[in-house]
Amino acid sequence: MTETESVVQNIQQEMRRGILVFAVLTQLDEPQYGYSLIEILSTQGLQVEQNTLYPLLRRLEKQGLLESLWQIEENRPRRYYKISAAGLTVRALLINDWLTLVETMKTLIGEI
Repeated sequence: MTETESVVQNIQQEMRRGILVFAVLTQLDEPQYGYSLIEILSTQGLQVEQNTLYPLLRRLEKQGLLESLWQIEENRPRRYYKISAAGLTVRALLINDWLTLVETMKTLIGEI
């Protein structure tokens, strides 16, 4: 890997990390367990590792943005996460910020 490719890869990782909370909040209107959320995000083109997602889900729950409940499926317990009322409020604010950023970036990119 060249130095340029390495720099690009690092920047791409930083951008993905930066949008992960937002992406997760957009997918939890219906309860999901961790692995199903990984599959949903992956299908949409956002690859997330389990060791990244599970701590994030716990942190968002601790912050009050998610709620969780345990359910038994196929004789194994699974923790399901769903966006909370506070999470809905935060998500709405993030959507507004995101749309503003997209417009700003369109302007900046158009100047290249």
